[in-house]
Amino acid sequence: MTRITIIDGHPDPNGTRYVHALADAYAAGGEAAGHEVRRIEIAELDFPILRSAGEWRDNAPAAAIHKAQTDIRWANHVVILYPLWLGDVPALLKGFLEQVMRPGFAIEEGSVGAAAKLLTGRSARIIVTMGMPAPIYRLFFRAHSLKSLDRNLLRFVGIHPVRYSIIGSVEGRASSGEKWLRAVARLGNAAR
Repeated sequence: MTRITIIDGHPDPNGTRYVHALADAYAAGGEAAGHEVRRIEIAELDFPILRSAGEWRDNAPAAAIHKAQTDIRWANHVVILYPLWLGDVPALLKGFLEQVMRPGFAIEEGSVGAAAKLLTGRSARIIVTMGMPAPIYRLFFRAHSLKSLDRNLLRFVGIHPVRYSIIGSVEGRASSGEKWLRAVARLGNAAR
């Protein structure tokens, strides 16, 4: 049995958003296979935006961030879902990740240079949706935001391996949307 924490990174709490349906599908697939699942809905969290390195390093995280850290620490598989906005992760998800991945939780406190990775032993799946076709994002834009999230954050704190699902043309046909919901449920079932 795998312990899965799903981070639904869509900043809009409107339940009709496709990212929310994908998070539901992953959770349902995981629970059907007997995995334990926890969810973090960033659209429902209240936390401040960090404005300095000192705030990141020295201030205690807000209660919502501390709870999210507890859920991430508990997991051995983390799933991050988000819509591509202006070629990157939405600002609220970025602010959430900055708050969560603090010294003492994600990296060793006071480390200089190569920081100790405190979240080793966890794998991850990143699921990103977008209006453009996935091959254009992958080939022309080189999946920049996804690779940045993987290399500059997840691997930096020890989360590896990281797998991707890029879902393009989400405003397209309903049949492909249903196909992706089934595929994501299978990923949850396999905890991949």
